[in-house]
Amino acid sequence: MSDQTRLERFEQRTEWLMAAVALIFLGCYSVQVLAEPHGFSDIAMRAAMAGLYLVFVADYLVRFYLADPRGRWFLRNLVDLAIVVLPMFRPLRLLSLAVVLEVLQRAVGHSIRGRVAAYTAGGVVMIVYAASLAVLDVERHAPHAQITSFGDAVWWAVSTVTTVGYGDLTPVTLSGRLIAVALMVAGISLLGVVTATLASWIVEKVAEEDTANQAATAAHIEELREEIRKLRDAMRSDAD
Repeated sequence: MSDQTRLERFEQRTEWLMAAVALIFLGCYSVQVLAEPHGFSDIAMRAAMAGLYLVFVADYLVRFYLADPRGRWFLRNLVDLAIVVLPMFRPLRLLSLAVVLEVLQRAVGHSIRGRVAAYTAGGVVMIVYAASLAVLDVERHAPHAQITSFGDAVWWAVSTVTTVGYGDLTPVTLSGRLIAVALMVAGISLLGVVTATLASWIVEKVAEEDTANQAATAAHIEELREEIRKLRDAMRSDAD
């Protein structure tokens, strides 16, 4: 059995587990940001997130070991590397949501309606929620902060991801502005994916219709040839 086949089998067996781990990780981070626990609760939450982080590390290392060739797999999975390498930057921990989106895409398969619905609904909700948590985390205690509540953060995230940008709420920290840039890029990318999926579906349908028309034309031509052959044979019989 090849290494690549082993990798595929491993990913199929663990994809839903990793999606669940990512969602639990998001829940823990949500509690950290929204509830701001102290004392034992804070220690317990940090310990839980550290344990979940080790799951991501172990999953990445196993998949890297099973990949063949490893260099190509490494370049194609840089987002997974970021999930493992950048946990010290709290907002970047939410890169783990990429695992959920990937599993969601596999679950809906190649259905055009399923893919568009998954990308649009799941992608928008996760991106907006994650960006809201991230910007609130870095902004609310900053001097002259404008985003100081989760409601403000959600409003800012929605107006930013849609590229409306009312400007009534703006991040004042460097981290907050980097999150804003990432959110704008994510919104444009999400729209691009949906548009590309629809365009691909349209091209595929047109190609299928052209193929069907060509097959029908070929059948008609063959029928005409058969009629010509019959007519020719009849004419020869009459001549004899």
